[in-house]
Amino acid sequence: MSTGKKIAIGSGIAVIVLAIAGIAVHQSHKGVVTVQTGKADAMDLASIVSASGEIKPKTYVNIGANAFGKITRLYVKEGDRVKKGQLLAQLENVQSSADVNATQAGLEAARTDAVASDAALNTSAADLNRAQSDLERAQLDWTRAQGLYQDALIAKSEYDSRKAAWQSAQAGLAQAQARVAQAKAQKDSAERHIAQNAANLTHAADVLRKTTYGAPYDGMITNLPVREGETVVIGIQNSPGSTLMTLADMSVITAEVRVDETDIVNVRLGQPAEVSIDAIPKKTFKAVVTEIGNNAIVRSTGVSTSQQTSASQEAKDFKVVVTLQEAPENLRPGLSATAKITTATRNHVLTIPIQALTVRTWTDLKASVEKDAVQAAAPPKEASKRTDEIKDEMQGVFVIRAGKAEFLPVETGITGVTDIEVLRGLKPGDEIVTGSYKVLRTLRPGASVKVDNTAPKKEDEGT
Repeated sequence: MSTGKKIAIGSGIAVIVLAIAGIAVHQSHKGVVTVQTGKADAMDLASIVSASGEIKPKTYVNIGANAFGKITRLYVKEGDRVKKGQLLAQLENVQSSADVNATQAGLEAARTDAVASDAALNTSAADLNRAQSDLERAQLDWTRAQGLYQDALIAKSEYDSRKAAWQSAQAGLAQAQARVAQAKAQKDSAERHIAQNAANLTHAADVLRKTTYGAPYDGMITNLPVREGETVVIGIQNSPGSTLMTLADMSVITAEVRVDETDIVNVRLGQPAEVSIDAIPKKTFKAVVTEIGNNAIVRSTGVSTSQQTSASQEAKDFKVVVTLQEAPENLRPGLSATAKITTATRNHVLTIPIQALTVRTWTDLKASVEKDAVQAAAPPKEASKRTDEIKDEMQGVFVIRAGKAEFLPVETGITGVTDIEVLRGLKPGDEIVTGSYKVLRTLRPGASVKVDNTAPKKEDEGT
């Protein structure tokens, strides 16, 4: 065989070998999925519930009108800090002052009448004593006259005179007794007039007092909707009265936020929180949960479900109040705030990135993988359950083993911002598939994978 033919045959064989090798390499890479991975690692974890709301003082009061009248003087302006008892506003009080003065004069007159009636009673009592003495003396003279007249020692005229004197003394005693009773009645009437005028004075003084408004406690004037010269009215049924101002106790500041109904079950009194305020960027304030609402609030209307007559399927929130521990003095009620409440903490627990967690149905898993993984991941109490009693869906992660993705069911605990606690199913250092999201949705157990953890390149602008 010639040399040329040998070269041609060798070249052909080499081409065939290369083609077979290329086909083999292509087939070996066919079905390989490129994934991103991470490690199951031990770390400290905190579960946080975030909710938005606004800054509010713990204690505030709307000072409303207690009387009808015109505002003659406002002693404060919005934003002023006041002390307890400090004068805030004054209403017109000409008539109420006159009523107080007139009632005071009437009370003094009643007291004077009471003094006069007491003196009259004393005089009547003295007259009664004198009449009693006169009657006793006349009684003795009349008794003596009767004996002397029987012995014919006095004349008939003197006998009649002493009898008349005794009868006159009796009449005088009855008259004195009547004057005493009259004086007592007059004294009682005077005392009742005093009580009546005192009650009228209390009423008039209360009306006058309601024209003057003082601060019930130390605080800040946060709202002042009225001006001097305006007329305010007192509230009546189904008609609220005028509000003069709002006084807030700024010594204790809270943030009132709304927590989603899915998170409220994890919120407890006393849990720590961090509050950020839009008006004070790049700064957070420590706080603690001090109040949790019991009634759900419809998110779209802000109305409590207890006030609705029909059921609603809309999203609902619950009111939660957190008290700031060191609030700055420049805070104002109504500022927008966000509270991050720490509902649970775990120290040095096994965690994985949240995005690594996925769900598969049992029909997607191989029987052998299913049985072994369930026994490894399930708690001891559940390990004895039959496979047909297990739910159709199972949460788990894909672990890289020998270049393949193996699905392992896991039991999870608390959820942090980016990581989630793993209670059972993984060991520290296990390499798990974390992305991409599209791959995790379609990845099947046993699939061959290629790890590529390089950061994705940013696309050029305009492309």
